[in-house]
Amino acid sequence: MKRLVFCFVLVCLALMPFGTAATDIHLDNTVVKVYFSPDGGALKAITRQIDLAVREILVQSYVMTSKPVESALISAHRRGVHVEVIFDRNEQKERKYVTSKRLKARGIAVWLDDRHACSHNKIIIIDRQTVVTGSFNFTYAAEARNAENLLIIPSTDLAGLYTDNFLVHRKHSVRY
Repeated sequence: MKRLVFCFVLVCLALMPFGTAATDIHLDNTVVKVYFSPDGGALKAITRQIDLAVREILVQSYVMTSKPVESALISAHRRGVHVEVIFDRNEQKERKYVTSKRLKARGIAVWLDDRHACSHNKIIIIDRQTVVTGSFNFTYAAEARNAENLLIIPSTDLAGLYTDNFLVHRKHSVRY
């Protein structure tokens, strides 16, 4: 009986998909900025990173109601930075596409991802060199009321992985 159970476990392990494995990145000597909210400075850190962008800003966001983040993205676009945003389609629909409309009206490419039950990302990739991510939604509540975290990670390797993931999601998203 024990041998049968052992064989069953081996067969199950052999049939498990390995495509979902994590990718290892070594971030030796990298200084990562860490913020916690409420009122931990995460919002200012995000807008500061957006203001530092020179070439490109890629955003994946479940929701965005933060006027400072929206304004920083629009300002970056005005100064010639290429800006693209992917939102969760259902969340934008529920909010009547308000943020999508404002960004699109300013010339920013907006995509809507409805491939997943929830596109719950909170990611900003700056110039394919820096990744801003964490539980922090780009909302007023994230900075003022919620218990959230934010990481700012300068790493071209990590930014490359996140950019590749952004492009995969953009490919199956619909242009707003």
